[in-house]
Amino acid sequence: MSRSPSLSSRDRNPVSSTAPWTPSRVTPEADDDWFDEPTAQAPAVDEAWFDEAATPAAAPPVDEFGLIERLLRPLTRGDAAALSLLDDAAVLPSRPGYDLVITKDAMVAGVHFLAGEDLDVVAKRLLRTNLSDLAAKGAVPYGYFLAVGWPSGTTLTDREIFARGLAEDGELYDVSLLGGDTVATSGPMVVSATFLGWVPSGDAVLRKGARIGDRLMVSGTIGDGWLGLLAHWGEVEDPDGGLVRRYRLPPPRLAIRDALRAYARAAADVSDGLLADAAHVAKASGLRVKVDLDRLPLSPGARHWLGAQPEAGEARMSLASGGDDYEIVCAVDPTDVAAFQAAAMAAGVPVRDIGEFVEGEGICALFKGKDITPERLGWLHG
Repeated sequence: MSRSPSLSSRDRNPVSSTAPWTPSRVTPEADDDWFDEPTAQAPAVDEAWFDEAATPAAAPPVDEFGLIERLLRPLTRGDAAALSLLDDAAVLPSRPGYDLVITKDAMVAGVHFLAGEDLDVVAKRLLRTNLSDLAAKGAVPYGYFLAVGWPSGTTLTDREIFARGLAEDGELYDVSLLGGDTVATSGPMVVSATFLGWVPSGDAVLRKGARIGDRLMVSGTIGDGWLGLLAHWGEVEDPDGGLVRRYRLPPPRLAIRDALRAYARAAADVSDGLLADAAHVAKASGLRVKVDLDRLPLSPGARHWLGAQPEAGEARMSLASGGDDYEIVCAVDPTDVAAFQAAAMAAGVPVRDIGEFVEGEGICALFKGKDITPERLGWLHG
């Protein structure tokens, strides 16, 4: 299933009361016509830019500005706001009638991604986790600022592989590098991105907004990210590698952003764990949320694992609290559930009703009608 067509600038049209909102980027000449297709072209890329066969010994010395020109400038994809990475800042035009959505995630090797992970995968995971935040807001991604702390021993080839991952997902999700910084560190690799997106004014889907009686909905499947990490360590069977792929490269649910803006009263992406993130929505909304663990949407790999567990309730609790799913959990009026499901499915993403928002505070996890809420709901940030 392709997730990129809805994000392609080639398909973007002026906003109307009926057409999906998909603005294009600004060109240097744009003022009243900033919805037009960009005319700026991405700088030509050296044929050897992605050459994995290049060795550190064969590569000539490259200073900071050489690295920017060789590796980073192509990632701007000709976006005028980046100023070709020749300035100390990016300059974004204002967009009357739209709100700018900003999100930031940081990742540390051995904590947020596997130590020794392929660097193109690290780059893609960084982009996708940030894009998941924008998806939950119903925003159209625009671009990002990047910061990288390179550990000692990093080679030019390492940097090329990392940049390749950024380039591939930049094309896939139609996002451009707007600026950033790189530094050396004596510790593990650290990467961070600040993402920008646009949403019509007042239409961003916040965590706050759920009402009593709203249904708790979740996209996709739950538990695959956690199981994928266990599969990497050899603790879970994963014959086709699907669980590990889901952990390493989670798909951001950008395809349902229009459906979220149309039907969701509140939403969050599932990064810390379904229970934890549902609880975040409930707390922000001043409500209590009930989650029916019997109704968790599960992949074939998760069902296979579940069938081998002695305690189904505890196993489902683990799936709901493991984290790294990067699905969307949201509150939807009961009368809109069917329409929301139809809109999401039309975009290629199933959504399921798994609970209810009620008066009170906190969260209640139910299995076979019994409250089995644990003390730990999901990932705890330091």
